[in-house]
Amino acid sequence: MHSWNLLVPFAVGSLAAALPQSAQVESRTYGHDGGYEHQHSINAQLGPRPYYLIDDMDDSPLKEKLQSCSEGPFHTTEMAIGHRGAPLEFPEETKESLTAAARMGAGILECDVTFTQDQKLVCRHSQCDLHTTTNILAIPELAAKCTQNFTPAGNGTDASANCCTSDITEAEFKTLCGKMDGSNPKATTVAEYLAGTPTWRTDLYSTCGTVLTHKEYIQFVDSLGLKFTPELKTPVVAMPFPDPSSNYTQEVFAQQMIDEYKEAGISADRVFPQSFAINDLYYWLEAEPCFGEQALYLDEPTINVDGMAAAIGNLTIYAENGVKTIAPSIPGVLTTDANNKIVPSEYALEAKRLGLDIVVWSFERSGLLKDVAANGDYYYASFNSAVKKDGDAMVALDVMIREVGVRGVFADWVASVVYYANCFGY
Repeated sequence: MHSWNLLVPFAVGSLAAALPQSAQVESRTYGHDGGYEHQHSINAQLGPRPYYLIDDMDDSPLKEKLQSCSEGPFHTTEMAIGHRGAPLEFPEETKESLTAAARMGAGILECDVTFTQDQKLVCRHSQCDLHTTTNILAIPELAAKCTQNFTPAGNGTDASANCCTSDITEAEFKTLCGKMDGSNPKATTVAEYLAGTPTWRTDLYSTCGTVLTHKEYIQFVDSLGLKFTPELKTPVVAMPFPDPSSNYTQEVFAQQMIDEYKEAGISADRVFPQSFAINDLYYWLEAEPCFGEQALYLDEPTINVDGMAAAIGNLTIYAENGVKTIAPSIPGVLTTDANNKIVPSEYALEAKRLGLDIVVWSFERSGLLKDVAANGDYYYASFNSAVKKDGDAMVALDVMIREVGVRGVFADWVASVVYYANCFGY
């Protein structure tokens, strides 16, 4: 079944009168034995950021409509997808990051899935990002196992390191602390290298994020009653792993990810697998059609090596081969018209014509929007001439949801998507 039920009826009891911006969501909590237990309901809190963005908008009917919804009620919605959790302020791919996204009303939570040396599945955005997203370099016995240990900056060369999940075992992975993604290229010590969080993010919640295996992610998200969107990460290491004679092929990896949902008793209609590799989707459509029909093909049409026209042409091929949902980057679905107004792109219009569902990534990932044009920010590249300030993010969101017709928005801070979706009844 391919189903996006955008407003999730998880409300328990009446809304708290003193908390007009919250909704009750059924949940469980982490148990003392390492498992998950039924627990009291938690409040889905939006916090101040959506209000800040709306206040920063130019006067318009859209702004008036959004302001009219300021007191809610707000509910969990599948329009809002926690991209790696809530990495604007929490260490990505950690339990704390997922918890923050759930509290803000994300109906779907993401785990980027890669594998360890002993071929166990874990949540990391890249197979080889441990040196920037965890404290592995501060643990000498594990740093020594990295593909490349820390090399300090010097003689005009930036500091560097390269640590992969495939360098260590699952047990070793579980000893790590998640931190905010970032590194200092001018570092001469490990401590300096690890202190590279972008200034527009924060280390306030970066004490020791709880890293998760894929099975732990499944158990935790299931305990919240939410849905799953695991991304099968394209391996950095050669496949089969660890050597050509191994039977751990790309197909085995792709099947392993699906098997962990089946083993946990999770219905396919709660799972939206993702991949940037179209052959992964074709594999799932053939081997696991119930999951394959739910799958998202991650596309980057603005950087297609053959150009945007080729990316648009490929949509017909994907649709003819059974793909139901494409998930392009935000600049793939937005552009500007002759009046410098944000409008749907040709790619988005063609996807709609073909009947493809669209999910986009990633909202709230760009820092101060007044700088996106000068910085060449990727997420606003196709329409940055129309973006002058933070409030313009809500204009872009409006075009994506109401004009492009996206079914979901990956966001680094989902509160603004939750606010918008509830205000307009999505």
